[in-house]
Amino acid sequence: MTVQKRNNVQVAGSGARTLMFAHGFGCDQNMWRLMAPAYEARFKTIRFDLVGSGGSDLKAYDPKKYDSLHGYADDIIEIIDEFADGPVIFIGHSVSATIGMLAAIKAPERFGPQVMVGPSPCYINDGDYMGGFSRPDIDGLLETMDRNYLGWSSNMAPAIMGAPDQPELGVELTNSFCRTDPDIARHFARVTFLSDHRADVPKMPHPALILQCSDDLIAPQTVGRFLHQHMPESVLTVIDNVGHCPHLSAPSASARAMDDFFVQMGL
Repeated sequence: MTVQKRNNVQVAGSGARTLMFAHGFGCDQNMWRLMAPAYEARFKTIRFDLVGSGGSDLKAYDPKKYDSLHGYADDIIEIIDEFADGPVIFIGHSVSATIGMLAAIKAPERFGPQVMVGPSPCYINDGDYMGGFSRPDIDGLLETMDRNYLGWSSNMAPAIMGAPDQPELGVELTNSFCRTDPDIARHFARVTFLSDHRADVPKMPHPALILQCSDDLIAPQTVGRFLHQHMPESVLTVIDNVGHCPHLSAPSASARAMDDFFVQMGL
């Protein structure tokens, strides 16, 4: 099986630097459709689907390999090796922001600056750390997914999307969740919501933009402040947006924040 088929890798654009877009839980590369094309005149762009999502090859899904986020990070390094020109500027949404961080720590020479959209290294509150959820909250979420994944998707996707003035986006995210194989989604959810990569944050080897929304059910501003405090060379930008997917609900504001960061980085 080729890397292209495994991850449904799509390459576009041209330029001396490569941008790599990575989607979050329950989504696929189409979630970047409102942002990625605008960069194709200046950069080579790579979009792909995490194994188990979108148009990836489901036969490649190995529960042992993907029992931690490191399995996905290894895939990203392989995609870079095959399709990128030089170190990539990695743009990761939600859990993929953490995956990109782990990949950069493992292979720093393959990466440049990163953009972390709605990131969270740990979703569970722990002492002074406020990740947004208690452990019983997460256990209840996972139990509900086990009992009725489609019902969970229909209820949770609109809340995760937010964007109350754009209800069609909530419908889109619901449909995306529902297209995902339920067994894979349940496993990926456990890996995502039970992971704790706070200890890896100070190891980030490159500058990073932490892009957060002012009102985000999944990644509250306390998480962004934690990341900014503990991650070397980080920039924290909060945009006025309700929801966890600003690349869909606030693409212009997201692009402005990215462009400002790129100027700072000399890109």
